[in-house]
Amino acid sequence: MISHAPEILLVEDDPQDVELTLRAFRSENVQSRIEVVRDGEEALDYLFSRGLYKNRPADQLPNLILLDLKLPKVGGFQVLQEIKSNPECASIPVIVLTSSGEQRDIAESYKLGANSYIQKPVDIVEFRRAIKSLTDYWLGVNKLPFSPRQRVSFKVTTSVASDE
Repeated sequence: MISHAPEILLVEDDPQDVELTLRAFRSENVQSRIEVVRDGEEALDYLFSRGLYKNRPADQLPNLILLDLKLPKVGGFQVLQEIKSNPECASIPVIVLTSSGEQRDIAESYKLGANSYIQKPVDIVEFRRAIKSLTDYWLGVNKLPFSPRQRVSFKVTTSVASDE
């Protein structure tokens, strides 16, 4: 069975940045399927199959999340914290992709479990290179413990053997 899960979840509220990012993916021939959500609340609804996404199969999660920090409704730090505290989502790599270069934002992102922090380059050529490099590494070179097509739940069960 073919999965319809995205390989990348892009969490970005700025329409221009969404278009710029999608264009960078296309120009670098990145073939990954991308799902775009526009605020932190929508990102959490998507990941946890709530609200508009309540019918999304819970086992079809992305391989990679690109997360802006400055989001409406629910901020990027809270989104990151909720992702990393949920056992079903915790091992999905989260790349903070934001315009902020503030040291406190970088430190807080890593403290909350970000796997990488990329300040969006202003130059379009540099931005394209950054997108290409991150997808080459995170979806190519890097080995994930699962994929959306083969996601497994790591639930521990115990049983008591009876003496017969």
